Order: sequence, then C-alpha cells, then structure tokens
Amino acid sequence: MTLLRAVHAMSLVGVLAGVAQADPTDALLQDGAYEVKVRLELPNVVNWAADKTTTICVANAGETGDRPLPVLSDNNPLAACPAKNVRRKGAILSFDIECAGRDGARARAVYTLTPRRFEGRIAMVMGGKNMTMTEVQAGRRIGSCDPASAAPR
Repeated sequence: MTLLRAVHAMSLVGVLAGVAQADPTDALLQDGAYEVKVRLELPNVVNWAADKTTTICVANAGETGDRPLPVLSDNNPLAACPAKNVRRKGAILSFDIECAGRDGARARAVYTLTPRRFEGRIAMVMGGKNMTMTEVQAGRRIGSCDPASAAPR
C-alpha cells in the first residue's frame, strides 16, 4: 500500500510540474480560418432552431490574446455592437457586448481557447425583453485566411 501511495504522489507531482511549466501563451488562439458550429438555445423551447456551420477569419489573435470573437447567429443586433470589459485569464476569454440606447441588446460572452479550437457561450438579452437566449459556438482551425479581406483561402 505504501508503494502505491508513493507512485500516486510522484504522478501528481509530475502532473503539477507540467502544469506549472506550461507556457501561458499556449492558450492563445492561432490566426486563421475557423469552421464554427453555432446553435441558438432558447429557454422553455424543446426544439431549438437548427444548428448552422459558418467559417470566420480570426486575424491578429496572437497580438493581445484578448480579441473578442463575433456573434454569429442570424438577424442578431449584437453582431454590430462593441465589446467591452474584455478579459483573458489563462485559457478563458470573456467580454460584454452592449448596444446603445436604453433598450439596447446586451450580452456576456465566455470562451475557452486552445491554439486551434475554441468553445464559447454568449448569453444574450435583446433590448426590452426579459428572456435570455444563449448562442453556443464550437470552432476549429481549418487553415489560413487573408486577414485583409477576412475571408478563408
């Protein structure tokens, strides 16, 4: 039993040492074209709208690591509104989106980043409504893109 405990303790020390030596920039998303699966979840609705897949270009992601990712659901006013309070802690990127006006739409986005993938949830409240919808995104890098045109190549 003592040998087994010693092996577990050594394994734990090895894992913790690997975590401590991890480069914090490893969690930064790489530039490139990403295929993103998008689903809009609505409360109290059993059959949500169909999932969609789209491609986006993530440019200059490595410069700060704090670049917000876009809202991708169709006919969404938040897609044109500015991101605020952008924060990154390790692999977690979070930010708020606020549209202008008293009844402007607002949202809170939280993403988990890896160099070639991301997963995120954007909790959205449309202006003047008390219902929260959630856009769920899962993206994976599929190649490079032309940042000037923001189009995959």
